[in-house]
Amino acid sequence: MVTTHGSQSNRRRWLHRASAAAIATAVLGVGATGISVAVVSSKHSGSGGAVDPTVGPAVIAAGYDADIEAVRRRFPQPAGDTQPVAGWQEVRLNRKLALLGVPKDCALDLGATAKAWTADRAANVISKRYGCAVLVEIGGDLRAAGAPAKPWVVTVAERAGDQGVLVTLAHGGLTTSTRTVRRWQTPTGYGHHVIDPRTGRPADGLYRTASVWAPTAVRANTFSTALIATGEAAVGRLKLAGHPARLIADDGQVTELSGWPTASRAA
Repeated sequence: MVTTHGSQSNRRRWLHRASAAAIATAVLGVGATGISVAVVSSKHSGSGGAVDPTVGPAVIAAGYDADIEAVRRRFPQPAGDTQPVAGWQEVRLNRKLALLGVPKDCALDLGATAKAWTADRAANVISKRYGCAVLVEIGGDLRAAGAPAKPWVVTVAERAGDQGVLVTLAHGGLTTSTRTVRRWQTPTGYGHHVIDPRTGRPADGLYRTASVWAPTAVRANTFSTALIATGEAAVGRLKLAGHPARLIADDGQVTELSGWPTASRAA
């Protein structure tokens, strides 16, 4: 359900400014949850623009325009024309009026952020409500909240069922981003859904998989996605933030950074 707030005159003034600026030509009503996810997606603190919600058209052009199983079943198709990424700075959000403005011909891809945000939200709400330790996992995004008697033991792997490493998690978020799972056959090889905003095409950087710990799942996901999207360009920001990470390059070489637990062992 779309919920709106504020007077009609205020809404008209905001819509007029957005239209006059020729920035947000599509204005949508959003609820409280939509606002929260949009705020997180538009900021992506620490990514330096590597994680951009306006890559939607580029994801579709790459071939990911239906459910992943449907994309995999069809005859391999060439990717569409490279789609320029509008940039998260062009998204306009008015929290008071519950309105979201997006550039013309732009589509927002909030999938990764929405998963991480939901994991954060669910873990915090359940832990606070029931006074217990909680571990929530949604599609590779984990969030621990509360104070467990013993840390959770988690297997970190590229794909479900693969051999991984065991680590312990007592609090915060732990996420894994990869271009080895959600992919499909194309005439020239495999396509995937992680877009490099600088090129508007599927990322082809140094790392195929990145696992990152941070205080929240959203922040961890921001860094893990940025490492896949832009490779070495994101490593400096990761080191500056000091978040532990485990990176796997295309050739399988593993790099552990910023205090990733050296006691981790094969699962």
